[in-house]
Amino acid sequence: MEEYQNGIWFVYDGDCPICRMAAHALKIKEEYGALNLLNAREAEGTALLAEINKRKFDLDEGMVIYVDGQFYHGKSALKFMARFGDKKGLFNWFTQSLFWSDTLARLLYPLMRGCRNLLIRLNGSGKIRNLEDPS
Repeated sequence: MEEYQNGIWFVYDGDCPICRMAAHALKIKEEYGALNLLNAREAEGTALLAEINKRKFDLDEGMVIYVDGQFYHGKSALKFMARFGDKKGLFNWFTQSLFWSDTLARLLYPLMRGCRNLLIRLNGSGKIRNLEDPS
């Protein structure tokens, strides 16, 4: 996974309007390195997606952030965003305000995931199903 060693990698669902907005609005504090975006629907065959699958991170249940050999999935990814996000911008302020606390993240994340699932259904996209056997 040498190609994924530099910066922070944000793996998201490009068919989800909320996920897409989050991916493009997130700004990471400069000292933590560059933010690299990877649409999970276009990532088939990549080493990073293979590692995500190996670790059983379901991309239909949440996005993944990978940095310095560490993986953050779902609400832990949101907590990472709250902790390391730049304070500039409405999205970053929103993330930091809502997900700084484990309790708030635990309560609000299922609601956000439900909204994502509804939007995916409404726009006619299916699930990513990254953990299913292709055969």
